[in-house]
Formats: sequence, C-alpha cells, structure tokens
Amino acid sequence: MTTTQRQAHREGAAMTTYTIFGTGNMGTAISGVLSKGGASTDNLSHGEATTATIEGEVVILAVPYPAVDEIITRHREALAGKTVIDITNPLNFDTFDELVVPAGSSAAAEIQGKLPDSTVLKAFNTTFAATLNSGKTGDLTTTVLVAGDDEAAKSALITDINAGGLDALDAGSLKRAHELEALGFLQLTLAGAEKISWSGGFGLVK
Repeated sequence: MTTTQRQAHREGAAMTTYTIFGTGNMGTAISGVLSKGGASTDNLSHGEATTATIEGEVVILAVPYPAVDEIITRHREALAGKTVIDITNPLNFDTFDELVVPAGSSAAAEIQGKLPDSTVLKAFNTTFAATLNSGKTGDLTTTVLVAGDDEAAKSALITDINAGGLDALDAGSLKRAHELEALGFLQLTLAGAEKISWSGGFGLVK
C-alpha cells in the first residue's frame, strides 16, 4: 500500500472497529498498528475481560492461550457473527518444549470449534511486539501472516495492517494456522534461549 493509499484509507468513512482482549506488549503493539492505519481500537485488561461489552466488529485475542477459554465462555453469544483473531502460540509454559493442542490441530482450529458462529483468523503470532512497534524485522518491513477460511475477513485485516505501515500476507486457509503456530513456537524458543533477540525474528522476502 502506497503512502497515498494509506492516507485515503485513514480518511475513509467506514473504519473497522476492534476490541482487543489484552493490554500487554502484544495487545498494545497491535492496537498501535491498527490505530495508525485509522482503525478504532479498544483494549480490555484482564480485569475488564469478564464484564466488558464487546463493541468492536472484530475481536482480537491478545492473551495467553490458557486465558482464551474464559473469554469464550463469558462472551460466546457476543462473539457470534464477529471476526475473531487468534494471536496465541499454545506453548506448554512449564516445559517450553511442546504445544498443548492436539497433534495436527492448532489453537485457532480449537477456537473455531468452540465458536462455530464466528469467523476465526490466525494472525500476529509470528511477530514480536518490538517488530510490530518498529515496523522492521532486521532490514525488512515486518510482515504479518494471516490464515483463515473467510477471504473477505482476511482481506479486510490485511488492508488495515497495510494501512498501519506493515506488510501482510494471506497464508491460506485456517488449516495453515498449524504451521504458523509451529513457526511461532520455534521463534519463541529461539528468543527464550537467547539465540535471537526479542526485537528480531523471522522476516519475509517476497
């Protein structure tokens, strides 16, 4: 998206509204990117998560994977008909050596199964907060990989990410969340072992 196109998007009459569960590094960074592109964002803290009214057209789960079930239980009816973006990497944080979803599945697929009336996308799980904030992964523009079965929902998110100054790429159907979570897992373990920095990670050359 060119600078002119970004400006036109920001000045557009119909901006997407996002409710973001999470006020940590990732939730704040994602909010920054989307707001920069002209979207309206509302971040909910852990204390607000159980009682808040979901105002956004799109909901982002920027929380640790174990916190997702409580949000779904509390807000299942409110999430019906909305796009729900899962950014989680479902690590076993006790061992930091495995994923806790069934083999061949993904956190996103598990969430979609629990929210059959919502459109679930996988995004942001292969980027660190620092690379979202800076817009750079090394010398490359930070790229957000997006997977999901709804083409219109993916396109809308990609447009909003582009408007915020980052690259975004359609990574395929929701089945690809399995591979995205494996990539996110690897990136996290490398950073945890101090083999890469938390301001680094995987970049994409097109």
